Amino acid sequence: MLAETLHSSADCSNQILLLLGVKRAAKQPDVEHPLGYGRALYFYSFIVALLLFSGGGVFSIYEGLHKFIEPEPVEHAEVGLAILVFSICMEGWATWGNIKEMKQRRGSTPLLKWLRQTKDSDLIVIFGENSAAVMGLSMAIVAMLLAWRTGDGRFDAAGSIGIGVVLVAVAIFLGTEINSLLIGERADPAVELAVKTLVEKDPNVDTLLRLITLQQGPREVMLAMKVKMKAGLSGEEVVQAINVFERDLKKQLPEVRWCFVEPDDEA
Repeated sequence: MLAETLHSSADCSNQILLLLGVKRAAKQPDVEHPLGYGRALYFYSFIVALLLFSGGGVFSIYEGLHKFIEPEPVEHAEVGLAILVFSICMEGWATWGNIKEMKQRRGSTPLLKWLRQTKDSDLIVIFGENSAAVMGLSMAIVAMLLAWRTGDGRFDAAGSIGIGVVLVAVAIFLGTEINSLLIGERADPAVELAVKTLVEKDPNVDTLLRLITLQQGPREVMLAMKVKMKAGLSGEEVVQAINVFERDLKKQLPEVRWCFVEPDDEA
């Protein structure tokens, strides 16, 4: 019960941090941050992963080891089980809503593949927290039942250790995924494929020489590219052709907020 109390308290704090990150990421670009504040959400998501690791996982393992060495009988198990069953119903409902939202965003992409590729760090964190909560509550119910029926408090301690291990594993996964986004990760491969398709269809562009994409936020992409224009175009025609290409690109890919196209003849 103590392990799940700490876990739930950490989750409540984490939601506040995520909300703060969403608000911060929505700020408009300024002189000091010309590409905006989109990555702020990744920073706050990483902090959430750290809190989940330390505030929930490590302490739960410590408490479980302590209780395992010095076991205590479980008292008022009926009350504890009632609280845990109510909690797992609430967490299950929240997890189901999270899964439905992810289904809308991932489409036909398999869940595990989407979790590795998605740039929506807030959804990843919420899914990780909810999944860990459901697994942790299930472990807590089983552990409490065994401790109550057998009179051996070490089962309760083992449940606390199990909850801690789950939280640590989820925190490591979240931290690893968000760290890549925080450092600077390329955009979704589908975005790059759409750009290449547009280049192939553009009558004024001969060859795509180089393409760089950078994810600046869950739905914000910076794009830089070198292209070889068709022969015979004047300087003014090249400028107009690039402007038309950029407008078409942003119309098809609204997540591309910054687009820099450089005409060249070598990569």
